[in-house]
Amino acid sequence: MARFVLATRRFAWPLALAMSTLLAGCERPPITATQNGWRGTGMDQIGNPRTAAVVALANTLPEAVPPIPDGGPKAKEVFKNVQVLGDLSVGQFTRTMLAITAWVAPKEGCTYCHAAGDDLSVDKLYTKKVARQMLTMTRSINNDWSSHVGATGATCYTCHRGQPVPAQLWFTNPGPKHAGGASADPAGQNYPAPLANLSSLPYDPLTLLLTKPGQMVRVNSTTALPEGNPRNIKQAEVTYALMTHMSQSLGVNCTFCHNTRAFGNWAESPPQRMTAFQGLSMVRTLNADHLVPLTDTFPANRRGPAGDAPKVHCGTCHQGVSKPLYGAPMAKDFPAMGTVKAAPTAAADKPAGDAPPAAATAAVGTEAVKPVAQKVADNRKP
Repeated sequence: MARFVLATRRFAWPLALAMSTLLAGCERPPITATQNGWRGTGMDQIGNPRTAAVVALANTLPEAVPPIPDGGPKAKEVFKNVQVLGDLSVGQFTRTMLAITAWVAPKEGCTYCHAAGDDLSVDKLYTKKVARQMLTMTRSINNDWSSHVGATGATCYTCHRGQPVPAQLWFTNPGPKHAGGASADPAGQNYPAPLANLSSLPYDPLTLLLTKPGQMVRVNSTTALPEGNPRNIKQAEVTYALMTHMSQSLGVNCTFCHNTRAFGNWAESPPQRMTAFQGLSMVRTLNADHLVPLTDTFPANRRGPAGDAPKVHCGTCHQGVSKPLYGAPMAKDFPAMGTVKAAPTAAADKPAGDAPPAAATAAVGTEAVKPVAQKVADNRKP
């Protein structure tokens, strides 16, 4: 008996340490659950009040910039070298410059983009060249991607939040060195990375899926056997890594966009799935058209380990919530940011490489989604 007690004491501390390590990966109560589908189907959104409080701090709105009367001469008629905002009146141009300074570089001030002592028209600093491209990108978001941003729109503050460099950007991850030869290729697995939520899934799904239009995301098969589905398990793992990233970026779980009964069925999916689909297409286009072309403009210290330019992903704008800044429509007060339009009723504005089949696209249109939304509303009661 004494020997048993001694052995128990010897292993008690290692056992307690091991249990503590396992429990460290779990969230402690209280955990909230919000039902958003049929009773008993697991269509719930899980939340954590402690996490929500931290996320709320990251999604506070800036102080409002007072409006000014419009009219008067255009900025391009008064100021030199105005390449993007020349169509604004002088008053609106000045107000927009003040807002951008507050949104992007409140500590650095105007000299973050304009070299101190030089005329404001001089293009000496790389930050001024990048700012022009970012303004063009923001206008593209608001003018061309209402299928994703809706009437909320985007401004510089959506990503920057008062910092010169947005908190959430990404670069291509070269990963650890591979032994080569006859050693197995790990396919990016088992190297925990923040972009894959520290999982064992491939550590860099974004380079494969968010850098150019037409990249394929969906790999689900609708049959038990392949039957012509060209996608493989490796591609499915990359897709799940991307989905994990999206879940983390928006602060939601899978049921925000998918139906638990059939993840691949568009007709039974919540409306948010189509919004997310448009968002993926938008992010690819923004990276390909606006950020990758800036690679040579950025200095070496602003590029990634592989020498690539910083790029955007879902978290760049969302930062932990399903609607950036909880859906505050800042863009409507700044004409310089583009024309913010209401979201269209059509299911898809822009076809992409991973677009749903035509029948499925029609199924998630307004008329098909309406009954599903009504069912959700009718069945949220416990």
